[in-house]
Amino acid sequence: MSKKDYYEVLGVARDAEGADIKKAYRRIAMKNHPDRNPDNDAAEDIFKEANEAFEVLSDKTKRARYDQYGHAGVEGQTSQGAADFGDIFGDIFGDIFGGGARGAQSHVRKGADLRYNLELSLEAAVKGTSVKIRIPTTVRCEPCNGSGAKKGTEAENCSTCAGHGQVRMQQSFFSVQQTCPRCQGTGKQIKDPCSSCHGRGAVEDTKTLSVKVPAGVDTGDRIRLTGEGQAGLHGGPSGDLYVEVSVRAHNIFQRDGRDLHCEIPISFGDAALGGELEVPTLDGRVKLKIPPETQTGKLFRLRNKGVTPIRGGSNGDLLCRVIVETPVHLTKRQKEIMEEFHKIQEEEGNRQSPKRSSWFDGVKSFIDDLRV
Repeated sequence: MSKKDYYEVLGVARDAEGADIKKAYRRIAMKNHPDRNPDNDAAEDIFKEANEAFEVLSDKTKRARYDQYGHAGVEGQTSQGAADFGDIFGDIFGDIFGGGARGAQSHVRKGADLRYNLELSLEAAVKGTSVKIRIPTTVRCEPCNGSGAKKGTEAENCSTCAGHGQVRMQQSFFSVQQTCPRCQGTGKQIKDPCSSCHGRGAVEDTKTLSVKVPAGVDTGDRIRLTGEGQAGLHGGPSGDLYVEVSVRAHNIFQRDGRDLHCEIPISFGDAALGGELEVPTLDGRVKLKIPPETQTGKLFRLRNKGVTPIRGGSNGDLLCRVIVETPVHLTKRQKEIMEEFHKIQEEEGNRQSPKRSSWFDGVKSFIDDLRV
């Protein structure tokens, strides 16, 4: 191989630190790698020279001999382009080969997270509650304590990769590492698997959990139960359980953030003469005074009768919209009274119906404008 000065090959000073040598080698190797320069003999020669130089200068013993005796000091100690560079290939060629030599991947795996849809009544969501839920899940295998190996035994180093999780593929003058096909990168083999979990370290089961629902939750809120998800594999930690809240529609109230809304039907007499009604709230009934001449659609606000926000802040309000009901199924006497009332109203010029009068005045003006 080359007899060029190794420091010149890598372009570093003779007192360069190991990190600088590695960085210089990386730059040259990436630029001149044969896979990136097919049919380019010059680039291949540069790559081989850099390999040889790095093999010597990255080894303290070889570098010391080289510094003292030159090429003669390391003669026969370089691999002439077929060096076993170990982790340096993982660092440099990871982006080419989709990952490099990082050692055995841990065979311990965290369990998957779970989701549970919890439907609540409006009352339970606003006031808070505690509910029990039953979920299917996987749990740590008790006989093997989650290891996957039969009780009294343990996983052994993989016979193919010797526990490294990677195997080396020699290709021409360089080698590439890839995930061990036997242990899938875990570096371990279970030769005598647990009969309960068949080597998985977890078994299917169901469990009952108590979920504390804080006051003020709403549709879309999530409650996280740490460690209540699927059991981990081979002794890994369990995942989490996310309880997603959905609030059922209510017969009386509609929720809008911290406020509640409801519609209250009132009679024609209460609207005209005024009165007092009992209005339901989530805390019980309260009195609502209806002033005389109340029009349909009027909104009444009951302070602090709404929802306490889950993230803090003042209570919301209860907004009551009154709807005036038209009487139905009138008796003969009631019809007579209504007809008499209507006649008096017409004679007095509809003073009791200001909106009706202004509306018809507007219609008349609109039609007159069309005729011009």
